[in-house]
Amino acid sequence: MKADRRRAGEGARFQIEGRAATRAVIVHVEPKRRQAGERNAASRLQEAVELAKAIEIEIAAELIVPLAEPRPATLIGSGKVAEIAGKVEEGKADLVVVNAQLAPIQQRNLERAWNTKVVDRTGLILEIFGRRAHTREGVLQVELAHLQYQKSRLVRSWTHLERQRGGFGFLGGPGESQLESDRRLIQERISRIERELQSVKTTRSLHRAGRARTPYPIVALVGYTNAGKSTLFNALTDAHTLAENLLFATLDPAMRGVALPHGRKAVLSDTVGFISDLPTTLIAAFRATLEEVISADVIVHIRDISHPETVSQAGDVARVLAELGVSKDDSRIIEYWNKADLLGSDERDMYRTRSYRRRNCILGSALKGEGLDALLATIEEHLAAKLDTFEVALCAAEGRGLAWLHENGEVLSRQSRLNGDLVVTVRLAPERAAQAIERFGARLRLADSLSRAAE
Repeated sequence: MKADRRRAGEGARFQIEGRAATRAVIVHVEPKRRQAGERNAASRLQEAVELAKAIEIEIAAELIVPLAEPRPATLIGSGKVAEIAGKVEEGKADLVVVNAQLAPIQQRNLERAWNTKVVDRTGLILEIFGRRAHTREGVLQVELAHLQYQKSRLVRSWTHLERQRGGFGFLGGPGESQLESDRRLIQERISRIERELQSVKTTRSLHRAGRARTPYPIVALVGYTNAGKSTLFNALTDAHTLAENLLFATLDPAMRGVALPHGRKAVLSDTVGFISDLPTTLIAAFRATLEEVISADVIVHIRDISHPETVSQAGDVARVLAELGVSKDDSRIIEYWNKADLLGSDERDMYRTRSYRRRNCILGSALKGEGLDALLATIEEHLAAKLDTFEVALCAAEGRGLAWLHENGEVLSRQSRLNGDLVVTVRLAPERAAQAIERFGARLRLADSLSRAAE
């Protein structure tokens, strides 16, 4: 088999005559019936344009195609097919991006009608993911999603697939067709990747189990793509992850430590951005990464409050979280309304009032450093709700005991007695509380029990 066929499933990048696509016509297909609350056609078209620009595609033309009834052969009507063919020729485009899900036969027929490469929304997102992934895990996840997408489109990929490979006859049948062979090879690669990702999942589970033995809770950042997650991540952790005004600027997960107001440490996890109509294959492929969200102690939902479709974007994030088993009413969720610096004064006042009225909601700007202290305080408050508060009596010379409390808990206060001894008020996670009982014995008492005794 030729080398190019062997690499059929490796990477998501589409090629046109050996080079990446540079000029494209962007077509948004708008269904006649839209559900209440869905963003309008112009906004969806603009998002498709931004997706294309994220991988440096030059836009030759863009248009909206209303769809009353989908056509089995081409999705859209023959009149619009002819109109788009004219725009392809006029704009000298070598790619058409259809912002919808195309069946393999529809994709093949449109390529013939327009005499150019055609990709649908899933293919475009896969292309972006393929260029953004850098870690071994990210590359595997993207390749898995791409192979699953490509498997159903083998029929349009090759011209040789109807040929039969030789059999000896005594096994029965004409032999294995090239199509069946390519599908089998892709399935074998899918199986290998799934095994490797299962190993990644096991490793992540071990890491989570290891973190459970430390006093470091997990805070996961989620949000619509380009909402500012990486900017917030960098602002809170002084990290230097890629933070650009691009859709899917960050794909590979990053984790860093962050200090909370009372000195307790937490681990901040930056995740891949969500988007409307995110292909199910991608959600499944990135599930190993997104399990960090499922198991997080606190989930911070970053919203671009300056975006005209911020409510719809929040709904899209909620739907993806629901697919992961996280309800929109989950008590772990905090909302950070980002990019407040882009609002006018009246809008800013309006959103500030709304954020005050809503529990667990902070208005701010990660770029300008606004609202970060309030966000950290709210995160700490959420984490503290899961902790018990203790008082520990320490003698003046017991420096190691005091250091242990600072290292393993959240020290709230220290009171000195006349003889120089200390009474330390500290919050401890359940596993640390058990260790503290062994270390300090009767000198460790629940603060709640002390207050009840005083009553």
